[in-house]
Amino acid sequence: MAQIFHRSTNVLAKVSIFGAVFILAGLGWAVGAFVRSPYVSGVGVAVQQPVPFSHKHHVADVGIDCRYCHTSVEESAFAGIPPTKTCMNCHAQLWTDAPMLEPVRESYRTGKAIEWVRVHKVADFVYFNHSIHVKKGIGCVTCHGRVDQMPLTWRVNTLYMEWCLECHRNPERFVRPREHVFSMTWEPPKDQLALGKKLVADYKIQRLESCSVCHR
Repeated sequence: MAQIFHRSTNVLAKVSIFGAVFILAGLGWAVGAFVRSPYVSGVGVAVQQPVPFSHKHHVADVGIDCRYCHTSVEESAFAGIPPTKTCMNCHAQLWTDAPMLEPVRESYRTGKAIEWVRVHKVADFVYFNHSIHVKKGIGCVTCHGRVDQMPLTWRVNTLYMEWCLECHRNPERFVRPREHVFSMTWEPPKDQLALGKKLVADYKIQRLESCSVCHR
């Protein structure tokens, strides 16, 4: 039977096959990079709020403890969004005429909650409990970053499963003494692994990797 295609098409076919492999690999890499980009993950992107609340001012400058506003963080799965009354404990006497705080005053007058935009949010199919992490010695900074340096709040971690598993598999690298959980300035010592292993034993921390731990 006569040859239909010229022999040079064999080379073209081989190049096409190899090229397709590299193209698919490149597409896979591009998709992975896109998913981890700030555009999708929100990492490093300051979130605009109805009121430009500054953690830097309230935490670093004024010295307000996390638990003053996030009252349920030690006992509940949810850290808690402070009611307007909490804001007005101070702002009924301070900056009472500041235009930027008018939404706070209006909320207090009408009883209608301020619609804050959530910054740290896991997927709906993920269960996360703040209180157990606090009790096990995981600091606020570990997940939320140095909020005391944020004029507006942004996300410093992706909150993706791979990021969670990094800690679940190696808790000794991240655990700290419970008395420093709410500290913004605590730094891990040079012998963090030795300290971490001790705290893992003292706090009875398990390396939980089962799907059902977070996906319920």
